[in-house]
Amino acid sequence: MPNALAGESSPYLRQHQENPVDWLPWGEEALRRARDRDRPLLVSIGYSACHWCHVMERESFEDPGVAALMNEEFVCVKVDREERPDIDAIYMEAVQVMTGHGGWPLNVFLTPELSPFYGGTYFPPEPRHGMPAFSQVLQAVAEAWREGAGEIRVSGERLRERLSGGAQLTPSTEPLDRGAIAGAVSALERSYDERHGGFGGAPKFPQTPVIEFLMAHHRQGTVPEIQTGAARMALQTLRAMAGGGIYDQLGGGFHRYAVDEHWTVPHFEKMLYDNALLARAYLNGFKLCGEPRLLEVCLQTLEWALREMRGPEGGFYSALDADSEGVEGRFYLWNLASITEALGDDATVGIDWLGVSEHGNFTDPHHPEPGLNVLSDRGPRPDPATRQRIRHKLLEARQPRVRPDLDDKRLTSWNALMISALAETGAYLQSAAEDSEQKKLGEQMVSAAVQCAEFILEQLRREDGRLLRVYTPAGAKLSGYLEDYAFLLEALLALYEATFQERWFALARELAEEMIDLFSDSKDGGFFSTASDHEQLFTRRKDLEDSPIPAGSSSAALALLRLSALSGERIYEEQALGVLRLEHEIATRHPQAFGHLLRALQFHLEPVRQVAIVGSDRAALERVVRRRTDANMVLAAFSGEPGAKTIVGLLEGRTPIEGSAVAYVCEHFSCRAPTSDPSQLATLLT
Repeated sequence: MPNALAGESSPYLRQHQENPVDWLPWGEEALRRARDRDRPLLVSIGYSACHWCHVMERESFEDPGVAALMNEEFVCVKVDREERPDIDAIYMEAVQVMTGHGGWPLNVFLTPELSPFYGGTYFPPEPRHGMPAFSQVLQAVAEAWREGAGEIRVSGERLRERLSGGAQLTPSTEPLDRGAIAGAVSALERSYDERHGGFGGAPKFPQTPVIEFLMAHHRQGTVPEIQTGAARMALQTLRAMAGGGIYDQLGGGFHRYAVDEHWTVPHFEKMLYDNALLARAYLNGFKLCGEPRLLEVCLQTLEWALREMRGPEGGFYSALDADSEGVEGRFYLWNLASITEALGDDATVGIDWLGVSEHGNFTDPHHPEPGLNVLSDRGPRPDPATRQRIRHKLLEARQPRVRPDLDDKRLTSWNALMISALAETGAYLQSAAEDSEQKKLGEQMVSAAVQCAEFILEQLRREDGRLLRVYTPAGAKLSGYLEDYAFLLEALLALYEATFQERWFALARELAEEMIDLFSDSKDGGFFSTASDHEQLFTRRKDLEDSPIPAGSSSAALALLRLSALSGERIYEEQALGVLRLEHEIATRHPQAFGHLLRALQFHLEPVRQVAIVGSDRAALERVVRRRTDANMVLAAFSGEPGAKTIVGLLEGRTPIEGSAVAYVCEHFSCRAPTSDPSQLATLLT
């Protein structure tokens, strides 16, 4: 018989509905059982695309003997970390404190009062590589609880403050200064992998917030040449990832991370958030150096998302699984014989280009087949027509394979990231691309961004206007977290700058006010990750780290600074400064974990160019601005016709001159003389 997860909307939870474990979803029923029976909770946290989550399910949760032990000694709870990042964050940090490492699957034991007292990640079915068998862990924890529950309760409570993230931070008295930004760049240089790009060794993650910070640092004029310092690290990392197996060379889109230092062999899940963030990074990299390959990767990534990840209502699905047919990567791997057969006359050229060999570059004990290859783009590149033909042949050959499972829930925060990527890329293509097909693609991307935003506003808000987090065909649920509000605020501002429709600006201000009301800390500044009326958990956190996606607080800070620059309202800047005062010291000491926060800090410290374009014939002026790579710039525009009104503070009092469109370049709302000459505008922006 299916367990209690059968009625859940989360694909990850439903994956476990046939387990013999008496799983419950997180909620009052599970917590009540633990209290009534004075029994520990075993909380197992994962997500649908997690390879090792599937492995542990097959090895342990489907084993009748292990399941019987779990059911006898514990109240067993399954949590989808993507639906409940609040629960995941608390207990991930607990396991990291206890063991020195973390990851998914995350298995943590709690007292009935929700205090964590033991945990780990993957446990094997029998002792292996110094790890105990999962059944041994279960028996030892159950025995410890029976013999010393009182002492366990006391020790668990000692963790409460430590698990609150940044909630124990107080505002720093150290000044916010540019020297700290330069120090952060120097620290990143020390950990930079000069040979392969990226930071540190294997495994390698696409640290997109750090890449964006480094490009923003260059755009402030602090580095004179593209091939040195901050820009060099960012661009070389983008090139290295684009050439490696972490990027799907056939279908587009990035896998989660590489298991090696040279980006060749990935863990094969594809997450919506990685691809939204990376698409923007590749757009900005292209604008920085002009390399066509970077724009190609941006567009292929977004086209993949529009083709494979978009629901019928315009929202975007969460993830593609790493596994198909129970084996990781099977959908994406090739042996020499299969690729030779698929390519025919193009085989020699394609094999050399994509790095295919008889021996292969992929080994996995779960794969019975030897000589498997992850495709890369490091060999001699054929001409564009040949590349397109090779891709087409291989995609046709790959099409009949069993596809990885799709996690079809739509998350507000991740959809907001995709809105920003589509809006910014689409606006660039519409305004600055020379190719008519690219201009048309730009229109489609902006339209998709608008449709996704309308989907969120229509389907992911309660009747009282409160933002919700999760949408499935069964409906929307769970109150929004800080990251949902902050990412959507950034997205609404990106949509305004892409379309200049003031409805998006008005909605951004409404959302900012609600975010401040629900999440801000009036005592120490900054923002909590959960709303003031959220269910009471073990602790109320302020999540800090921008890894793998920006923290809600970092996103809120940057969005509010941009909103202040557009609106002229200082209250938004003050709220953002509350975040910066709390976090700037730790961020500059640990820049790999605070890329987005460092971007916000830089936005505050460096001059912000506020560009207002007024007039109906503004395309030439707009093109100049769209082609710029300055991260410390905001853009507003409207017709300025007699009687036309605006709600955007930066546009107030701006008018065309003698019927012609003009651009005002301002700092702190103090503007230089307006110009209608695109070349003069380019000079003003340099």
